[in-house]
Amino acid sequence: MQRPFALAVLAWVLSPLPALAQVRELPSPAAAGSLAPGLFAAADGRVFLSWIDRLGAGRHALRFAVKEGDGWSAPREIAEGPGWFVNWADFPSLIAMPDGTLAAHWLAKSGSGTYAYDVNLARSTDGGNTWSEPLVPHRDGTPTEHGFVSMFAAPGNLLEAVWLDGRETRPEAGEHDHGGGAMTLRYAAIGPDGTLSREAVLDARVCDCCQTSAALTEEGPVVVYRDRSDREMRDVSVVRLRDGRWTEPRPVSSDNWEMHGCPVNGPAVAAAGSRVAVAWFTAANDMPRVKLAFSSDAGASFGTPVIVDDGNPLGRLETLLLDDGSALVSWLESTREGSSLRVRRIRADGRLDATVTVLPAGAPISNGFPQMARTGEWLVFAWTAEGVRTAVMPVPR
Repeated sequence: MQRPFALAVLAWVLSPLPALAQVRELPSPAAAGSLAPGLFAAADGRVFLSWIDRLGAGRHALRFAVKEGDGWSAPREIAEGPGWFVNWADFPSLIAMPDGTLAAHWLAKSGSGTYAYDVNLARSTDGGNTWSEPLVPHRDGTPTEHGFVSMFAAPGNLLEAVWLDGRETRPEAGEHDHGGGAMTLRYAAIGPDGTLSREAVLDARVCDCCQTSAALTEEGPVVVYRDRSDREMRDVSVVRLRDGRWTEPRPVSSDNWEMHGCPVNGPAVAAAGSRVAVAWFTAANDMPRVKLAFSSDAGASFGTPVIVDDGNPLGRLETLLLDDGSALVSWLESTREGSSLRVRRIRADGRLDATVTVLPAGAPISNGFPQMARTGEWLVFAWTAEGVRTAVMPVPR
């Protein structure tokens, strides 16, 4: 076990210094002490920023703003209240559907257990001025974990969602040791009137608290997540919805990362037409790596993964697909001076461009998952540092 670690350190020491990007920080619309940023790039080019503001006395608010020119719109509120589950790793999201409907999710406590919480979903049909009453897309009623949600749109104005569901764990405790069974990956479609349909178990045993990610191909949705085998292998798997049925889970790549606990470090997927890119973190053989693999058949198969990082990654990544078939991956890299947010372009043939530093080591980055979205020739970033902060930079060429 010593040799792989030593090789990782050597690679870190010898790796070339990344170039500094032309980053411009934008004044954040979020209040001091805010957290849990999310970014979503709509098909019309708008970028939505969502976050949680702390209101005091145990209350929180989910708010959002839209990028306008060189700044953000005034914040608008989606929901607020007491008894929310607020966590650095399991954070809310907001998406814009093709018909202009906005959909958002957040998490609310369902019992006294630390990890007893439910998914809450709401929609807005007027651009975010008013929101529906929240609904829960799972009907089990157990005081267990339900979170790490990915939402996407479907024909017929359906909102689709996948999430990690702990109903098979220990309902009487709602805790994270899952003595009663395994965490599952589940799915439901939600109609405009809140009707649930097509409910399904996508995987009956998955990693307990890694983020899920979903994207739409020309053949339907693709969902990636960290799986969990009976031998505690925690590699990334993919499922696809085809002709109304979900495929069986299959690995994106077999890293054979054996870990007796959750790394809290989920994968990211992006899609355009039939092309798919999946990025993920692994530490198989005690060698931390950020990897990327491409698919040209809508996620049915993936090519040989390429290593993206600079030798000592922490993961917490995002990925985007560009018009020429290349992908961008952002991640946190560990250095002697602290964590650095970096981005790299991976060409369609697997060639790597130089790493670009978005936030240098020593820049304020709190515990959390930096976000990345694209609008035109610009990348938008959001992260937490004593509140939600945002910045833009040109797409690396």
